[in-house]
Amino acid sequence: MFNRRDFLAATAAMTAGPMFLPSAGHALTPLFMSPAERITLGFIGVGKQSLGHLGKFLGNSNVEVIAVCDVVQARLDKAVEMVTQRYAERTKSGEYRAIRQFGDFRELLAMQGLDAVVIGTPDHWHAIPCILAARAGKHIYCEKPLTHNIAEGRTLVQEVAKAKVIFQTGSQQRSEFGGYFRKAVETIWNGRIGEVKRVRIGVGGPTKPCDLPTEETPAGTDWDMWVGPAPMRGYNQILCPQGVHNHFPLWRSYQEYAGGALADMGAHHFDIAQWALKMDTSGPTRIIPPADRSAESGLKFIYESGIEMIHNTFEDGIKADCVFEGTRGTLLVSRNGISTRPSSILEEPLLESDQRVMASSNHHQNWIDAIRSGSNCICTAEIGHRSAAICHLGNIGYRLGRELTWDPVAEQFKNDADANKHLSREPREKWKIPGV
Repeated sequence: MFNRRDFLAATAAMTAGPMFLPSAGHALTPLFMSPAERITLGFIGVGKQSLGHLGKFLGNSNVEVIAVCDVVQARLDKAVEMVTQRYAERTKSGEYRAIRQFGDFRELLAMQGLDAVVIGTPDHWHAIPCILAARAGKHIYCEKPLTHNIAEGRTLVQEVAKAKVIFQTGSQQRSEFGGYFRKAVETIWNGRIGEVKRVRIGVGGPTKPCDLPTEETPAGTDWDMWVGPAPMRGYNQILCPQGVHNHFPLWRSYQEYAGGALADMGAHHFDIAQWALKMDTSGPTRIIPPADRSAESGLKFIYESGIEMIHNTFEDGIKADCVFEGTRGTLLVSRNGISTRPSSILEEPLLESDQRVMASSNHHQNWIDAIRSGSNCICTAEIGHRSAAICHLGNIGYRLGRELTWDPVAEQFKNDADANKHLSREPREKWKIPGV
């Protein structure tokens, strides 16, 4: 761990440093493209989701993973083992020892020759590493939902724009899962279901305060670092499982760290709705929670156009991850497929002149290609922030239990000081970032 003086000095140094082009500063092995062409990666967080990302990037000869970071030593050991084994298999000597490991992501960001980072931490630990990585000139792939609250999302977007780094939000549905979501968006964009009137999103309920008991912190776990900017509380393995695990931990359920199921899968499915409605840089203007405050479904988002998006409520037997109801028909799309009512809608071929989404069938490669070309990814920081904001607005609506009026330009509730208190959270003193 850095002390505060070290932290400020390191931050100042990173802010002043130049943006890296693909690095020639790391020892070349026969596994990769030439030093001038390959991109070096560091992983911040190597839990369940991030190990999946690690496995995919290890199979990409365009990149070299040179560093990993986590607060649990067993996970670090697992990540180092994965990197070493994969790269060693493809060397003549059968050895690979270039990977470095860290318990503090700031030390990873200070490495020479590091081009980009993959951030796969719990939600409350997304914004700060992103901001400091941007200041260090590192390109960023960050998991969704992009932030813990709306205010830090806007700060993140500003820092990424200022640094001019390439940012990809981990909203993989824009690229993968059979292309079903991409086809759905193009079908809607080109008027096949007519004018969209209503959207229904099928995801779980809102977040709740953490009430877990304190347990003994296991050896090899830096619990203070795991808590990070969140309020300090005692360790519990539900939040931070011991060692290497093969499940998605339920820190996702608690408002100190995440946005509940509404934000966990909601960040995927609301993202598709925003995309289909061409609202990637905006959002709804009204949030109407159900009359029964104990309900965990039925909250409505109303857009300025009059389109309503309803959380987790379905009618007439229609149920899917995303349901779009238009004047000509209804479109249903999930990770398992796409269908329409009437079915003839999907039989209408798209024309060469019709609107199309960005070409991308591999979310990770889309990021790498954008780094090389200097272009935007399919899910930029702004897009990721706006999709996460939908989830945050929904949680605030459920929490307060009353209608709210939202200004998507100012990103403030109108004439509602109490609601605006829920847009941000003061981090613990040791995690206040200079300039934020």
